[in-house]
Amino acid sequence: MIGALLGRVAAVGAACVAYGFYEARHFVVRRQNVPILPPGSTPLRLLHVSDIHLMARQRYKTEFISALAGLEPDVVVTTGDNWCEPDALEPLTRAWGRLRDVPGVFVFGSNDYEAPTFRPPMAYLIRSTEGRSDQRRSLPVEELRNAYAERGWVDVNTARTLITVRGVTFEFRGTDDAHLGRDDYALVAGPPSSEAAVSIGVTHAPYLRVLDAMTTDGVDLILAGHTHGGQVCVPYYGALVTNCDLDTIRAKGLSRHTVEDRTSWLHVSAGMGSSPFATYRFACPPEVTVLTLTGANPNGS
Repeated sequence: MIGALLGRVAAVGAACVAYGFYEARHFVVRRQNVPILPPGSTPLRLLHVSDIHLMARQRYKTEFISALAGLEPDVVVTTGDNWCEPDALEPLTRAWGRLRDVPGVFVFGSNDYEAPTFRPPMAYLIRSTEGRSDQRRSLPVEELRNAYAERGWVDVNTARTLITVRGVTFEFRGTDDAHLGRDDYALVAGPPSSEAAVSIGVTHAPYLRVLDAMTTDGVDLILAGHTHGGQVCVPYYGALVTNCDLDTIRAKGLSRHTVEDRTSWLHVSAGMGSSPFATYRFACPPEVTVLTLTGANPNGS
């Protein structure tokens, strides 16, 4: 009897592992409304993409990215961890296609700077990788930066910029990767520009120090990635980890972040990919999100 029970457990475990590899290749497009535009504004579509972790051979990812132009976004934001190897640059930029002509901004994550190396599967469930140098082979990040910027996307790693989209002026401010301690929020701190109707913060890893600072400064919406939504989740429960100090309830999706009397919207993308050494997901499919920005209600909600 014990042998039969162990056999069933092993069969279930094998099925879960097999499904995890299947799920990692089946992308979804999430949709959320965020009421942050001036009252009465025409809605705008913001495409949030994160954590592609592209390898050159992963055509299933580049084919999905190529199809995103059909969503017809008004602005594109990518929150880092774009690639895993230098050979991925050409297929990545080709896949973006005409989206590179849409107004956009970007920041980098740790795997934009350094290629991943092997770690034991599921090791992230045991400990955070904050500040670790498991990724030791440097990637030519300046080539990625130049490729993204050459058609007009703006680098907001530790920078601010103003972008006007269909008559609405946005201020984007960003930090470099907080997971590697590359963030220096003081360099972009302060109230939103008086020229901007909407202020959006962009960062790769949603560490509380960054979220708190942006919220305190009056940013309307914060965009982040990094968490992979937990990557391996428990059905009907959710994420077990975030690989940062954000609570697991907000490992993915749209929520609110409050500091004293200030509140910002927060969107954390579960991302499109994962480390090439852990190409599986469970109860957390890879995703991109279309955030439809709408006019705020008169009461500010």
